[in-house]
Amino acid sequence: MTERTDLGPEDQKIVTLARSARARNGVPEGAAVRDETGRTYVAGTVELASLRLSALRTAVAMAVASGAESLEAAAVVSGAAALGAEDLAAVRDLGGAGTPVFLAGPDGVVRVTAQAG
Repeated sequence: MTERTDLGPEDQKIVTLARSARARNGVPEGAAVRDETGRTYVAGTVELASLRLSALRTAVAMAVASGAESLEAAAVVSGAAALGAEDLAAVRDLGGAGTPVFLAGPDGVVRVTAQAG
């Protein structure tokens, strides 16, 4: 994992979308993923009595449900210092081991870049 500040416009877009989902919904995390066609899927943390999903796993599930066949990149905005193993596994399942996952703080600054594998 490395610190990253030089994102391209498409990667910056998913960070911005993740940040806005977190703020708009007042949830601990926001996430966005981009599929192989450039479509984006945005989600926040899901916390119900019967269902708990991180924002990233929710965004991956939305992509799968919409017919995405792979992922190009993913972003999470959170106060957490690291990405969870289950989140990375969900991205790896759809995107492959080399898919970049950006973790940004609430200010939108990417602090960690990991690969799903």
